[in-house]
Amino acid sequence: TEDGGREGAMGERVTSFRGLRVYARALALQHQVFELTKGFPREEIFSLTDQLRRSSLSIGANIAEAWHKRRYPAHFVSKLTDADGAQAETEHWIDTAYACQYVSAEDRDRLLELTRAIGGMLGKMISDPEAFCRKTEQ
Repeated sequence: TEDGGREGAMGERVTSFRGLRVYARALALQHQVFELTKGFPREEIFSLTDQLRRSSLSIGANIAEAWHKRRYPAHFVSKLTDADGAQAETEHWIDTAYACQYVSAEDRDRLLELTRAIGGMLGKMISDPEAFCRKTEQ
């Protein structure tokens, strides 16, 4: 599993949360969830649709907030932990949508693969926050 992306694709130093690979994946997941939930039944708009969209949105938002708190490793880890919790919640809502037959097995598997990849990247970042929290990056 990747480390979250402390270096960009060409090996350059990441200077913004937007340059993190984990953030890019979180945005991709958020977009896929939004598109998929457009097809959910109207009666789900204030329940399952809303819950799934909110949890997927929260992943990237917490990663962005973590980046800006990286001067303080404990705060950085706390926000990454929140992002990881949001990805686990997103997995739950994907499973729920599948159980309700709102998503196909193929869509469920594709989304869960992405959430698990994000979770793995976040886990590596959480286990090595100093790699992202160096004072020289401030």
